[in-house]
Amino acid sequence: MVTQHAMSARPSDVWAAGEAYEPYVGRWSRLVAREFLAWLALERDLRWLDVGCGTGALTATILAQAHPRAVLGIDPSEGFIAHARRNIHDARANFEIGEARNLPVEAGTFDAAVAGLVLNFVPEPARAVAEMRRAVVPGGTVAAYVWDYAEGMQLMRHFWDAAAALDRAAEDLDEGRRFPLCRPQPLHALFAAAGLERVELRAIDVPTVFRDFEDYWSPFLGGQGPAPTYCMALSEADRARLRDRLERSLPRAPDGSIPLTARAFAVRGVSPRAQG
Repeated sequence: MVTQHAMSARPSDVWAAGEAYEPYVGRWSRLVAREFLAWLALERDLRWLDVGCGTGALTATILAQAHPRAVLGIDPSEGFIAHARRNIHDARANFEIGEARNLPVEAGTFDAAVAGLVLNFVPEPARAVAEMRRAVVPGGTVAAYVWDYAEGMQLMRHFWDAAAALDRAAEDLDEGRRFPLCRPQPLHALFAAAGLERVELRAIDVPTVFRDFEDYWSPFLGGQGPAPTYCMALSEADRARLRDRLERSLPRAPDGSIPLTARAFAVRGVSPRAQG
Protein backbone atom coordinates (compact mmCIF):
# COMPACT_ATOMS: atom_id res chain seq x y z
CA MET A 1 0.00 0.00 0.00
CA VAL A 2 1.05 3.60 -0.56
CA THR A 3 2.12 5.20 2.70
CA GLN A 4 -0.45 7.44 4.37
CA HIS A 5 1.56 10.62 4.01
CA ALA A 6 1.99 10.16 0.28
CA MET A 7 -1.22 11.98 -0.66
CA SER A 8 -2.16 13.89 2.47
CA ALA A 9 -3.45 16.74 0.31
CA ARG A 10 -4.90 16.65 -3.18
CA PRO A 11 -2.39 18.18 -5.63
CA SER A 12 -3.59 20.78 -8.09
CA ASP A 13 -3.40 19.91 -11.78
CA VAL A 14 -0.32 21.52 -13.32
CA TRP A 15 -0.21 22.75 -16.92
CA ALA A 16 2.78 24.98 -17.56
CA ALA A 17 5.84 23.38 -19.20
CA GLY A 18 5.49 22.56 -22.86
CA GLU A 19 8.61 20.40 -22.96
CA ALA A 20 7.10 18.05 -20.36
CA TYR A 21 3.58 18.10 -21.84
CA GLU A 22 4.62 17.08 -25.35
CA PRO A 23 5.86 13.54 -24.59
CA TYR A 24 2.98 12.96 -22.17
CA VAL A 25 -0.06 14.05 -24.22
CA GLY A 26 0.98 16.39 -27.02
CA ARG A 27 2.31 13.68 -29.32
CA TRP A 28 -0.94 11.71 -29.07
CA SER A 29 -3.14 14.79 -29.34
CA ARG A 30 -1.62 15.44 -32.76
CA LEU A 31 -2.83 12.06 -33.99
CA VAL A 32 -6.37 12.78 -32.79
CA ALA A 33 -6.22 16.28 -34.28
CA ARG A 34 -5.69 14.88 -37.79
CA GLU A 35 -8.80 12.70 -37.56
CA PHE A 36 -10.75 15.51 -35.90
CA LEU A 37 -10.02 17.98 -38.71
CA ALA A 38 -10.75 15.37 -41.38
CA TRP A 39 -14.13 14.83 -39.72
CA LEU A 40 -14.89 18.56 -39.65
CA ALA A 41 -13.97 18.80 -43.36
CA LEU A 42 -14.22 22.61 -43.39
CA GLU A 43 -13.44 24.82 -46.34
CA ARG A 44 -10.06 26.40 -47.00
CA ASP A 45 -9.13 29.99 -46.18
CA LEU A 46 -11.10 30.17 -42.93
CA ARG A 47 -10.27 32.06 -39.74
CA TRP A 48 -9.74 29.60 -36.87
CA LEU A 49 -9.71 30.07 -33.11
CA ASP A 50 -7.91 27.40 -31.06
CA VAL A 51 -9.18 27.68 -27.47
CA GLY A 52 -6.81 26.29 -24.85
CA CYS A 53 -4.19 25.78 -27.54
CA GLY A 54 -1.57 24.48 -25.10
CA THR A 55 1.70 23.75 -26.88
CA GLY A 56 0.06 24.21 -30.26
CA ALA A 57 -0.63 20.59 -31.24
CA LEU A 58 -4.02 21.39 -32.75
CA THR A 59 -2.91 24.73 -34.20
CA ALA A 60 -0.01 23.07 -36.02
CA THR A 61 -2.35 20.46 -37.45
CA ILE A 62 -4.80 23.13 -38.62
CA LEU A 63 -1.95 24.91 -40.39
CA ALA A 64 -0.76 21.72 -42.07
CA GLN A 65 -4.11 20.18 -42.94
CA ALA A 66 -6.93 22.75 -43.06
CA HIS A 67 -5.29 25.46 -45.22
CA PRO A 68 -6.52 28.32 -43.00
CA ARG A 69 -6.36 32.03 -43.64
CA ALA A 70 -5.32 32.58 -40.03
CA VAL A 71 -5.25 30.78 -36.68
CA LEU A 72 -5.31 32.39 -33.24
CA GLY A 73 -4.33 30.17 -30.32
CA ILE A 74 -5.35 31.22 -26.82
CA ASP A 75 -4.23 29.62 -23.56
CA PRO A 76 -3.93 30.82 -19.94
CA SER A 77 -0.46 29.26 -19.50
CA GLU A 78 2.46 31.55 -20.28
CA GLY A 79 4.70 28.49 -20.52
CA PHE A 80 2.53 26.81 -23.13
CA ILE A 81 2.16 30.01 -25.16
CA ALA A 82 5.94 30.52 -25.09
CA HIS A 83 6.45 26.93 -26.27
CA ALA A 84 3.96 27.38 -29.13
CA ARG A 85 5.61 30.63 -30.24
CA ARG A 86 9.05 29.01 -30.20
CA ASN A 87 8.01 26.00 -32.21
CA ILE A 88 5.40 27.22 -34.69
CA HIS A 89 6.84 29.57 -37.29
CA ASP A 90 4.00 30.37 -39.64
CA ALA A 91 2.83 33.88 -40.47
CA ARG A 92 -0.78 32.69 -40.33
CA ALA A 93 -0.51 31.73 -36.64
CA ASN A 94 -0.62 33.98 -33.59
CA PHE A 95 -0.79 33.11 -29.90
CA GLU A 96 -2.20 35.08 -26.98
CA ILE A 97 -2.65 34.49 -23.26
CA GLY A 98 -6.32 34.33 -22.37
CA GLU A 99 -9.10 32.45 -20.57
CA ALA A 100 -11.61 30.15 -22.24
CA ARG A 101 -14.41 31.59 -20.11
CA ASN A 102 -13.65 35.13 -21.24
CA LEU A 103 -12.05 34.98 -24.66
CA PRO A 104 -10.17 38.16 -25.61
CA VAL A 105 -11.75 38.33 -29.07
CA GLU A 106 -14.51 40.29 -30.74
CA ALA A 107 -17.82 38.56 -31.41
CA GLY A 108 -18.24 37.03 -34.86
CA THR A 109 -14.51 37.19 -35.67
CA PHE A 110 -13.88 33.56 -36.64
CA ASP A 111 -15.32 30.94 -38.97
CA ALA A 112 -14.43 28.06 -36.64
CA ALA A 113 -13.66 27.81 -32.93
CA VAL A 114 -12.13 24.55 -31.73
CA ALA A 115 -10.79 23.18 -28.45
CA GLY A 116 -8.58 20.12 -28.09
CA LEU A 117 -8.42 18.30 -24.72
CA VAL A 118 -9.50 21.44 -22.88
CA LEU A 119 -13.13 21.41 -21.77
CA ASN A 120 -12.63 19.00 -18.87
CA PHE A 121 -10.18 21.42 -17.26
CA VAL A 122 -12.26 24.60 -17.58
CA PRO A 123 -14.08 25.31 -14.29
CA GLU A 124 -17.22 26.38 -16.18
CA PRO A 125 -17.25 24.51 -19.50
CA ALA A 126 -20.68 25.86 -20.41
CA ARG A 127 -19.25 29.39 -20.34
CA ALA A 128 -16.35 28.28 -22.51
CA VAL A 129 -18.66 26.81 -25.15
CA ALA A 130 -20.84 29.94 -25.02
CA GLU A 131 -17.72 32.03 -25.61
CA MET A 132 -16.71 29.87 -28.54
CA ARG A 133 -20.17 30.34 -30.02
CA ARG A 134 -19.89 34.10 -29.48
CA ALA A 135 -16.52 34.15 -31.25
CA VAL A 136 -17.77 32.62 -34.52
CA VAL A 137 -19.88 34.09 -37.28
CA PRO A 138 -23.50 32.92 -37.70
CA GLY A 139 -23.26 29.54 -39.36
CA GLY A 140 -19.74 29.08 -37.98
CA THR A 141 -18.47 25.81 -36.54
CA VAL A 142 -17.81 25.16 -32.86
CA ALA A 143 -16.08 21.85 -32.12
CA ALA A 144 -13.96 20.09 -29.52
CA TYR A 145 -12.49 16.77 -28.50
CA VAL A 146 -11.73 15.28 -25.07
CA TRP A 147 -10.09 12.05 -23.96
CA ASP A 148 -12.27 9.10 -23.00
CA TYR A 149 -10.69 9.01 -19.55
CA ALA A 150 -13.24 6.53 -18.23
CA GLU A 151 -12.29 3.70 -20.56
CA GLY A 152 -10.59 4.29 -23.89
CA MET A 153 -7.58 6.45 -23.01
CA GLN A 154 -5.50 3.40 -22.12
CA LEU A 155 -2.21 5.00 -21.12
CA MET A 156 -4.01 6.90 -18.34
CA ARG A 157 -6.46 4.10 -17.57
CA HIS A 158 -3.60 1.71 -16.80
CA PHE A 159 -1.92 4.37 -14.65
CA TRP A 160 -4.96 5.15 -12.50
CA ASP A 161 -5.97 1.51 -12.11
CA ALA A 162 -2.48 0.71 -10.78
CA ALA A 163 -2.43 3.81 -8.57
CA ALA A 164 -5.84 3.03 -7.07
CA ALA A 165 -4.77 -0.53 -6.29
CA LEU A 166 -1.99 0.91 -4.12
CA ASP A 167 -3.67 4.05 -2.82
CA ARG A 168 -7.43 4.46 -2.31
CA ALA A 169 -7.02 8.25 -2.44
CA ALA A 170 -5.98 7.98 -6.09
CA GLU A 171 -9.55 7.08 -7.03
CA ASP A 172 -10.67 10.65 -6.32
CA LEU A 173 -7.98 12.05 -8.63
CA ASP A 174 -8.75 9.75 -11.56
CA GLU A 175 -9.90 11.86 -14.54
CA GLY A 176 -12.44 9.18 -15.41
CA ARG A 177 -14.22 9.91 -12.14
CA ARG A 178 -13.58 13.65 -11.97
CA PHE A 179 -14.70 14.71 -15.42
CA PRO A 180 -18.25 13.91 -16.57
CA LEU A 181 -17.52 15.44 -19.98
CA CYS A 182 -15.28 12.49 -20.85
CA ARG A 183 -18.49 10.63 -21.78
CA PRO A 184 -20.57 11.14 -24.95
CA GLN A 185 -23.96 12.10 -23.50
CA PRO A 186 -22.81 14.98 -21.27
CA LEU A 187 -20.58 16.30 -24.05
CA HIS A 188 -23.44 16.30 -26.54
CA ALA A 189 -25.73 17.95 -23.99
CA LEU A 190 -23.17 20.69 -23.32
CA PHE A 191 -23.14 21.75 -26.96
CA ALA A 192 -26.90 21.48 -27.36
CA ALA A 193 -27.45 23.62 -24.23
CA ALA A 194 -25.22 26.33 -25.74
CA GLY A 195 -27.80 26.75 -28.51
CA LEU A 196 -25.64 25.17 -31.20
CA GLU A 197 -27.43 23.45 -34.03
CA ARG A 198 -26.82 20.09 -35.75
CA VAL A 199 -24.78 18.80 -32.84
CA GLU A 200 -22.92 15.60 -33.70
CA LEU A 201 -20.50 13.40 -31.77
CA ARG A 202 -18.07 10.65 -32.75
CA ALA A 203 -15.30 8.56 -31.21
CA ILE A 204 -11.74 8.82 -32.51
CA ASP A 205 -9.31 5.98 -31.77
CA VAL A 206 -5.57 6.33 -32.37
CA PRO A 207 -2.65 3.99 -31.62
CA THR A 208 -0.31 4.97 -28.80
CA VAL A 209 2.65 2.62 -29.13
CA PHE A 210 5.49 3.11 -26.66
CA ARG A 211 9.00 1.92 -27.59
CA ASP A 212 9.53 0.40 -24.17
CA PHE A 213 8.50 0.91 -20.56
CA GLU A 214 10.74 3.96 -20.12
CA ASP A 215 8.98 5.65 -23.03
CA TYR A 216 5.69 5.04 -21.23
CA TRP A 217 6.86 5.90 -17.71
CA SER A 218 9.13 8.93 -18.13
CA PRO A 219 6.34 11.38 -19.15
CA PHE A 220 4.67 10.74 -15.78
CA LEU A 221 7.75 12.29 -14.17
CA GLY A 222 7.21 15.62 -15.92
CA GLY A 223 4.56 16.88 -13.51
CA GLN A 224 2.17 18.13 -16.24
CA GLY A 225 -1.46 17.09 -15.84
CA PRO A 226 -3.35 15.17 -13.14
CA ALA A 227 -1.57 11.80 -13.36
CA PRO A 228 2.00 13.19 -13.51
CA THR A 229 1.14 15.70 -10.76
CA TYR A 230 -0.05 12.83 -8.58
CA CYS A 231 2.98 10.73 -9.47
CA MET A 232 5.47 13.42 -8.51
CA ALA A 233 3.64 14.11 -5.22
CA LEU A 234 4.40 10.56 -4.09
CA SER A 235 7.43 9.68 -2.01
CA GLU A 236 10.27 8.02 -3.91
CA ALA A 237 9.40 4.65 -2.36
CA ASP A 238 5.72 4.92 -3.28
CA ARG A 239 6.56 6.09 -6.78
CA ALA A 240 8.84 3.03 -7.16
CA ARG A 241 5.97 0.75 -6.07
CA LEU A 242 3.69 2.32 -8.63
CA ARG A 243 6.34 2.00 -11.33
CA ASP A 244 6.89 -1.68 -10.55
CA ARG A 245 3.17 -2.45 -10.63
CA LEU A 246 2.76 -0.74 -13.99
CA GLU A 247 5.80 -2.45 -15.46
CA ARG A 248 4.36 -5.85 -14.54
CA SER A 249 0.83 -5.13 -15.76
CA LEU A 250 1.24 -3.39 -19.12
CA PRO A 251 0.88 -5.44 -22.31
CA ARG A 252 4.04 -6.12 -24.32
CA ALA A 253 4.67 -6.90 -27.97
CA PRO A 254 7.40 -9.39 -28.92
CA ASP A 255 9.81 -6.51 -29.62
CA GLY A 256 9.30 -5.07 -26.13
CA SER A 257 7.07 -2.21 -27.24
CA ILE A 258 3.83 -1.41 -25.40
CA PRO A 259 0.87 -1.30 -27.82
CA LEU A 260 -1.99 0.78 -26.42
CA THR A 261 -4.77 2.85 -27.95
CA ALA A 262 -6.27 6.21 -27.05
CA ARG A 263 -9.90 7.14 -27.58
CA ALA A 264 -11.19 10.68 -27.75
CA PHE A 265 -14.76 11.88 -28.16
CA ALA A 266 -15.25 14.69 -30.65
CA VAL A 267 -18.27 16.97 -30.81
CA ARG A 268 -19.33 19.69 -33.25
CA GLY A 269 -22.18 22.11 -33.73
CA VAL A 270 -23.12 25.11 -35.84
CA SER A 271 -23.83 28.62 -34.61
CA PRO A 272 -27.42 29.59 -35.57
CA ARG A 273 -27.83 31.93 -38.46
CA ALA A 274 -29.76 35.16 -37.92
CA GLN A 275 -33.50 34.78 -38.50
CA GLY A 276 -35.43 36.86 -40.97
